[in-house]
Amino acid sequence: MVRNHIAVIDFGSQYTQLIVRRIRELGFFSKLYQPGELPACGEPAAVILSGGPRSVTEEGAPDIDLEVLRAMGVPVLGVCYGMQLLSQKLGGYVAPGNTREYGPARLVPNNSPLFDGLSPNSQIWMSHSDTVKQQPPGATVAGCNQDGVPVALQFAPQWFGIQFHPEVSHSHEGIKILANFLKLAPHAEPFRIESFKAELIAMIQERAHGREIVCGVSGGVDSTVLAVLLKEAKVPHRAIFVDTGLMRKDEADEVERQFQQLGVRIQTIHAGERFLAALAGEGDPEKKRKIIGNLFIDVFWEAAANVEMLAQGTLYPDVIESATSGSIASKIKTHHNRVDRIMDLAKEGRVLEPLSELFKDEVRALGRALHIPADILGRHPFPGPGLAVRCPGEITEDKLSIIRDADAIWMGMLKSHGLYDKVWQACATLIPVKTVGVKGDERSYEFAISLRAVTSEDAMTADWARLPYDFLAQVSNAILNGVKGINRVLYDISTKPPASIEWE
Repeated sequence: MVRNHIAVIDFGSQYTQLIVRRIRELGFFSKLYQPGELPACGEPAAVILSGGPRSVTEEGAPDIDLEVLRAMGVPVLGVCYGMQLLSQKLGGYVAPGNTREYGPARLVPNNSPLFDGLSPNSQIWMSHSDTVKQQPPGATVAGCNQDGVPVALQFAPQWFGIQFHPEVSHSHEGIKILANFLKLAPHAEPFRIESFKAELIAMIQERAHGREIVCGVSGGVDSTVLAVLLKEAKVPHRAIFVDTGLMRKDEADEVERQFQQLGVRIQTIHAGERFLAALAGEGDPEKKRKIIGNLFIDVFWEAAANVEMLAQGTLYPDVIESATSGSIASKIKTHHNRVDRIMDLAKEGRVLEPLSELFKDEVRALGRALHIPADILGRHPFPGPGLAVRCPGEITEDKLSIIRDADAIWMGMLKSHGLYDKVWQACATLIPVKTVGVKGDERSYEFAISLRAVTSEDAMTADWARLPYDFLAQVSNAILNGVKGINRVLYDISTKPPASIEWE
C-alpha cells in the first residue's frame, strides 16, 4: 500500500496526467488511479478528483465511494467533473448549463486558503457543460468568475471544488493553486527521480521473475532509456532494432553506433521491403498504423523467438491519445504500440511498460539519472510508425526519399543555427498533391513539403515555433535546390489542439 503520496483519481479528462505532472513539478510523489481503485490508494496525503468528458447526471457516470474518501481524512480537491461529483454526492444539484463554457475566464477569489497569494483577477481555463445549480448544504463560495458566477466551492475545512483546470498552462496561476492545496497535506511524500528510478528497477525485477525480457529499440529517447533501465535492473534481456524502412536518412547506422556507445547489445533486423510491400496502396492513416504495428510484431517476434515478456517504451501521451488505458478518455489515434495484438499480450501479463506514467521531460530526467549522454537525451521525439505519419496517403520509396532528404536538410540547419535544442520537435511532411512551379525556365509539376517546428512542455499541447524568417528562407532555398521532386516549401503554423504535432 502506497503511503503519503498524492492520489489523483482519473475520470477520463485528457488533462488528468497533467495534474500528476504538476504535482511532481512541485516536488511531491503522485500516482494515478481509476475511480474504482480508490480503496487501493492506500494512505494518501491528499486526493484530487480529475475532470472528465461525462456528465455526473448521466446513468452509469463514473463514481466514487464517498465513505471511503471520508475515512481517509485527508484534503480533497475536485476539479471540474470532480467538483460536480462532490457537489452532487454532498447534496447539491448539478444540471447542464445554459451554454458550454470553454476557454479563458477570470477568477475573483474569496478568502480561501486555496487562493492564498493569487492576484485579484487571475486567468483560469474552463472546459465544461454542466454546472452546480444548487450548492450542497454547508458549502461556501471560494471564488467566482468575472460575472459573479461561483467557480470554486469549499465543502469542508479541507475539501474544495473548482470548476476550472489549474493543471493547464492557460490557468496562469494554476500551479500556485495546487501548491496552496498541497500545503494542507503535511505528510505528502517528496518526489525525486532517483527514488522513482529505484522503484522502477524494483518493479522490473519483480515482474521479470527471472524471465527474459525482450524490448524493441529505435534509437529514440524512450526506447533508449528503457533499454538502459533494463540493463541497470540486471534482468535477462535482449534488445532488438527493427529497421522498418521508415527511418530517417542514415538512421539505422546511427542507432547501432548509439547503443554500442551505451554498452547495450542490439540485434538489427532489416525489414524495409516487407513493410513497404504491406503498406502498398493503403492511404488510410489508421489502417497504416495497424499494418505497421502488426507487422512490427511479426518481424519482432520472428527475431525474438520464444518471448517470455515484452518491454515497451510507451509514454503516457501514447496511452491517453489511444484511450486504451482503462480510462474513459476519447480516442484520438491509435499508437503503433497500442494495437490489438499488444493489448492481448498485456492481458496475459506479458507486456512491461515501466515508462507509461511519465512525460517526455520526466523520461529525460530519468535518463540523466541513468547517466545517458545529453546529446542522446536531447534528441527530438520521433513517432513509432516513423516517416509513415509524415507521408499522408500511399507510401512509396520515392516519397520516403524526398522526405528523408528534406528532413536531413531541416534538422541539419536547425542544429547548425543553434535552434535544434530550442524547439520541442521538428519534422518535414510531404503534402500528397503536386503543384505547378518553374525550374530552369521550364514548367515543373512536383510535390510540396511542409516544415513544422513546435514548442511544448509535454506534447499534450504545442505551439508553432517562431523561427526567424531569414532562417526559414535559407532552409527553403536549400530544400528547393537540393531535393528532387519538390517545388514548394511551406511552414506549418498550426497549434495543438486543434492540429496534432504529426500529420497522421
